[in-house]
Amino acid sequence: MQSASEPVRTATQHNVRAVLSRPGFRRLLGTRLLSQVGDGWFQAGLAGSVFFNPERAATPLEITTGFAVLLLPYSVLGPFIGVFLDRWSRRSSLAVSNVARAAFVVPAAICVWSAQYNALFLLSALAVTALNRFFLTGNSAAIPHVVDAPRLVTANSFASTAGTVCYTASLATAAFAINVLGTGQQHYALVSVVGTVCYLASAVLLVSWFSSGALGPDDAQRPANSVLSGVRDTVLGMVAGLRHLARRPKAGAVLLTQAGHRFFFGLLTLGTLLLYRNHYSHGDAEASLTGLIPVAAAGAVGSLVAALLTPPMVRRLGPVRWLVALTAALSVLVPALGVEFLPVLTVAGSLVVTFAAQATKIITDTTLQVQADDDYRGRVFSVNDTGFNISFVLGLLVASLMLPADGVSVTAIVATGGGYLVLALAYGYASLRIARDQARPRSRAHASSSASATSGVSGPRSNRSSLR
Repeated sequence: MQSASEPVRTATQHNVRAVLSRPGFRRLLGTRLLSQVGDGWFQAGLAGSVFFNPERAATPLEITTGFAVLLLPYSVLGPFIGVFLDRWSRRSSLAVSNVARAAFVVPAAICVWSAQYNALFLLSALAVTALNRFFLTGNSAAIPHVVDAPRLVTANSFASTAGTVCYTASLATAAFAINVLGTGQQHYALVSVVGTVCYLASAVLLVSWFSSGALGPDDAQRPANSVLSGVRDTVLGMVAGLRHLARRPKAGAVLLTQAGHRFFFGLLTLGTLLLYRNHYSHGDAEASLTGLIPVAAAGAVGSLVAALLTPPMVRRLGPVRWLVALTAALSVLVPALGVEFLPVLTVAGSLVVTFAAQATKIITDTTLQVQADDDYRGRVFSVNDTGFNISFVLGLLVASLMLPADGVSVTAIVATGGGYLVLALAYGYASLRIARDQARPRSRAHASSSASATSGVSGPRSNRSSLR
């Protein structure tokens, strides 16, 4: 007997085969995967030189700066990228952005080679990561030109998943190369330079495989206003998105709750890096990198389990109760697993914290999709994307100011647990208030309709009274 899931699985496989049968999609996907392999090698060299360099003791503030360089371009520039991608040839935009990234890798690698972590290093790394957002967004915007509309969801999902797999695999292979070559300045620089080769190869393939207008935008759909007007409209659009959220208290409450989760996630992330860099491995860079592999694996398992369990738990408990329960559980589990500062407990902590963080993201995204009007949804998600990364970096910043160099701080762990408890209580209370406020107008409307019905059956006397 055929199970109910088999037709869905067959349809999914059919869609994937149909998408991969399109030469344009395969070529566009190939340029993306090659570029993301370059991202993995470049960022592995960059992160290794800053976080796990035996020749220099990375302070918590320096680690926070490294994360900020990697993440803030995604947050600040993301909403404005469409202004340019909707006006310029996307093939040319993608090719030029990768050539520019290849060029900016060179001064960053030279700075790593010479151990000069100065303004040139920061600006070069910032440019590479900022252009990465430009490339990925443009690549996604070009997919409708190489895939039929009914299979866009499959194409987007497959491209995103394949890109993540390639990026993660390239990080792993780069880490292996560092272990083989040794953890020195020159070796980190050589690993970073591999990104240049990948970026240039991706640019060459884009120009070779696609004509100038093949990936859009279509001439009829190019905006007529200027770039400055487009930037201004984007700013005004985000302001309008914030105002729309203010009129949707459920969406605003869950958005703030996710920001709180990301803040504490950033704090715990830096604490974990410091523990493996300076406490568990006693400064051994290779042991630090090896020790973090189980942490990353536990985080991946936590994300997967959250994706599987959250939908049925939301159907059973509702999104508010499930999110409150998860957040309250972290207020107990984080101190219980964290205060002993043992590697096995840190791995377990990574699993539960990542599980709750991923579940929170699923609930937040779904709530925003339901609560936000369709014509505001893009602007609301731009606000969400910006706040998502900024909250994480703020958590890193606070951690860098309060944690010691080895990451061992019972006070910080207990305070984080208390923070999760406050967050759970605040979200639960806010949700109750919102539900009550939204129920009052319905109660009044029901009372008014009941009074009208009573008035209607009371006969001519009540009619004469109303006329008076």
